[in-house]
Parts: sequence; structure tokens; C-alpha cells
Amino acid sequence: MTVNRLPPPPRTTANPAPIRPADSVRRTSSIDVCWPNGLDGERLFVGRARDLVTPASGDAGQVCAEGFFEARIGDDKTIRSIVADAGYPKIGQLVGERGGGHLRMVLAERMPELIAGYDPLYLTLDDISGTALVSAFARLQWAPELVARHREQLGEDAYRKQLEQRIDICWGLKEGHSGVSPEGSPYAVADADAGHLRNPADPEGWHAFPETEGAGFRRARRIDVMRDRTAGVIRVDSAFQDSARLKQGGRVAIHEYNLRATVDIGTLEILSIEPEARILPFSECPGAIANAQRLVGKRIGDLRDEVLSLLRGPAGCTHLNDALRALADIPGLVAHLPG
Repeated sequence: MTVNRLPPPPRTTANPAPIRPADSVRRTSSIDVCWPNGLDGERLFVGRARDLVTPASGDAGQVCAEGFFEARIGDDKTIRSIVADAGYPKIGQLVGERGGGHLRMVLAERMPELIAGYDPLYLTLDDISGTALVSAFARLQWAPELVARHREQLGEDAYRKQLEQRIDICWGLKEGHSGVSPEGSPYAVADADAGHLRNPADPEGWHAFPETEGAGFRRARRIDVMRDRTAGVIRVDSAFQDSARLKQGGRVAIHEYNLRATVDIGTLEILSIEPEARILPFSECPGAIANAQRLVGKRIGDLRDEVLSLLRGPAGCTHLNDALRALADIPGLVAHLPG
């Protein structure tokens, strides 16, 4: 009998970042997570973001906006403490909230000025939800026995129910796909080298990352924006990666997408969108890419709402959705460019 095997999922990073184009603006953002009080303790989240304009002359870049936060978050995703850039005391309103879709609603209700102003701080705060979920993977790279311990403490019935709750939360975990099959996927392993974000030929191309030791996780984004006046479009080249530090050194990538788009310079309507899967956990995951075409014709500034409406649940990929939603700040980034 012939057994049909699925092709392996993509496992090759696109890092390092390309050299910044002249006459462009680059937004980089990251959340670094570590366990300063041991793997059973709360997590320290450090979020940083920066908008850097590279002039047409190709001279040194000019920082035009920055964002920063530092938070302590429990295993239950509850924010126990958080501070941000000086002069933004409202950040304290997030204490007691939990990472998840609800947190994004809280941000929209209590801090709408961050969204309206295309503030880079908002992007890092919006990323708390996804990072609070995925960063637990980094701890398992240093203490794999925690999986068995968690299963034992939870009990078999509760553990099985927890796995069943993952079904249909995204395209890769649709019912019938390998990621939720009883046998599991032979390719559902994290073995892809994350590479280095910073290009040695362009060291200024990324902001500084915090220095930590031990288990660690990083969610990193890059968004390059350029105006093509001849074609009347805005060109976007972006990247998204989740990675974890390995005990033996280096980093392993869990999720990685590249994303290119063109936007009408006058109407801000999306003319084309091209996601590229670089590193994903399950064989079926790249299938979510096709549905991103539903966003063509939408206004770029409306993407946060449009993605949640059109690519919800098994219609989309959680991580591709996050990469797409971040493009809603393109109008603010374009405004940084001269002229």
C-alpha cells in the first residue's frame, strides 16, 4: 500500500535583513522574553521599537520615533507590572489584564491615541498577546521535561481536552490536518536556524536588543517602506520571526514570514500583497497564504480590523495575521519621508 506523505513545511530563514534602501523608512520592533527568577518564575518582557529614516543621499539614518516597555507577566499571561517610555503613565492601566484578544480591545479603548498616532509603542504592546502564548516554547528548549510534568499535573482527560481546543484556531490546526492528528506531524519540530537579524553590512539596520542569559524568546519585525513616485505606489517589504535561544548556542526559528505589498500612493488602497512562508511548524501551514488575497482592494490603514474580519480562525494563520495587521501603520511611516 502506498502512503501519501505531506511535503515538509518551509524551514529556511531569509535573515539577515537586507541593507536599507535610500529614501526609505524602516520600522523595527522586538519583544525579548526571559525568566530572571528561574523557569518556574514570572517572565520579563522587554519591548522595543524604532522608526529610522534613511535619506536619499544614503547618509546615516535618522531616528524619528521610538517605543519601549518592560513588563513582568505570569504563566497565566497576567500582566503583574509594566512601565513604558517616560511621559506615558497610562501604561499602568494594563496591570491585571491578560495577554490575548481581550488585551487588544483594552488597548483600543484606553489608549486610542497610540493607534491614531501610529506610535511604535503600540505595535510592541499589541504583540504582548501573541508573545505571551508562543514564548512558552522557549522554556521547553531548556527544560523539555516540563511537558511531561504539565501533562501529569493536568491529568490525561484535561490534557486531551486542551489539545482538542486547538482545533480550528488557525489554518495549520484545522480539523484533519497533521498538527492536530493523534499521531502528530513528523515535521512538527523546531529545527530551523533563525540566522542573524542584523546585517553586518548595515549594523544600523536594527535597534539594540537587551542582553539576557538562559532561556529566551524573541518576536521580531521589520517593515521597510519606500515611495515609487513614477509608478504612484508605496512599496512595502517586511519580515516577521519568532525564535528561541538554544541551550547549546544560537537560535531556532519557530515562525517566519516575509511579506511584500504595493499600495496606491493617493488612495492607500492595497494593490498587491505577497506573503512568503519561510519557517512554519506544520506541512499544511503555507496554505493560509492564498486567503491573504482577500485584503487586496482594502485600505492599508484598516488592516487591523479587516484581517480579524476576513482571516479569522481556520481562514488564516495567527502569525501571518500578525504580520499583516502591523502594516496598518504604513500611513504613519510614509509621513516620515521627506516631501
